[in-house]
Amino acid sequence: MSGPLEGVRIVDMTSVLMGPYATQILGDLGADVIKIEPPGGDTVRGIGPARHAGMGGIFLHANRSKRSVVLDLKQPAGREALLRLAAEADVLIYNVRPQAMARLGLGHAEVAAVNPRILYVGVYGYGQDGPYAAKPAYDDLIQGAVAIPTLGVRAGAPVPRYVPSAMVDRIVGMSAANAVSAGLFHRERTGRGQAIDVPMFETMAQFVLGDHMGGQTFEPPLGPAGYARLLNEQRRPYATRDGHLCVLIYNDKQWKTFFGLIGRAQAMEDDPRFSSIGARTEHIGELYQLVGEAMRTRTSAEWTALLEAADIPVMPMHTLESLMDDPHLAAVGFFETVEHPSEGRVRSMAIPTRWSGSPPSVSRHAPRLGEHSAEVLAEAGYSAAQIAAMAAQGATLLPAETCTEAG
Repeated sequence: MSGPLEGVRIVDMTSVLMGPYATQILGDLGADVIKIEPPGGDTVRGIGPARHAGMGGIFLHANRSKRSVVLDLKQPAGREALLRLAAEADVLIYNVRPQAMARLGLGHAEVAAVNPRILYVGVYGYGQDGPYAAKPAYDDLIQGAVAIPTLGVRAGAPVPRYVPSAMVDRIVGMSAANAVSAGLFHRERTGRGQAIDVPMFETMAQFVLGDHMGGQTFEPPLGPAGYARLLNEQRRPYATRDGHLCVLIYNDKQWKTFFGLIGRAQAMEDDPRFSSIGARTEHIGELYQLVGEAMRTRTSAEWTALLEAADIPVMPMHTLESLMDDPHLAAVGFFETVEHPSEGRVRSMAIPTRWSGSPPSVSRHAPRLGEHSAEVLAEAGYSAAQIAAMAAQGATLLPAETCTEAG
């Protein structure tokens, strides 16, 4: 183990993507993450291509740097084992509704009773003071609830669509990792544990409205909601003579340079629509249309050379396939082919951050279901005979029982 969270132990009761992504970040930062799974395993294990059942690609990319322990929490022996693990842990994190935790007898009061210093972190749909408190929540539902599909329509899409990424799960997962880190810092200063709630809806409402509250920020309002530049139909990759490029011309210097490149060096002086950032924002549709017409006159390579020489931001418009061949990602070692103990050669993604003094690292491959059940239970004080008895009654699952070929 290495990294800034070395020595921190996390009992991870999360599943699917939002919570596991948060705990993978924390595991890469050095925490000992104990992933608690039901006998059937995390449902995301079954999504996508796999060499072995339960080891699909999405699972592999959200569950490295963890140990897997199977516990049937509906059995008294499973619940007791969970509380024994929590008693020695720094953090317990879950992403079911709090009502489900209460039914299991694993609410904050029960967990804090065995470990007053623990951070009890809930990552779920909605704050518990409002009328949505008990509603189920998934990425698609929250995207819709915070207006993302309707923003797409305002920006020119023919119908409301969800973003084709589990964007909510990953943004809220990062927020949860941030909350855990800050909670640990607070506990180091005060010695006190606490309950921390990270609701998806409120987190994403802040994320969206930070851009789009607009004139509704003020009382009384100074104008409508919505950031005109982001919502303009022309804000999209520009078609060139032979493809597309992503270009963002933003400040006065960049616009003056660009106008010079297209033979309109005096445009900012001669046309009040382009004279300042405020005027350009007001006329952003006309401005983007002008840029779009100019971009069609040269190839992507020609424009890239011109814009880079002029220090105007430009990037290729990748596909998923070309992104994985990006030369910058290759140069920084973003992708690495690793040998997984059960899955063979696997393409892994690097930890994006760089640290000069306490670098994070991938401590473990994504685990097979129950791979570490016996190991972790033994650390909690269970004897080999007790572990075998728990396995016999289905309260846990041992690794020899879990690895089968995918059909």
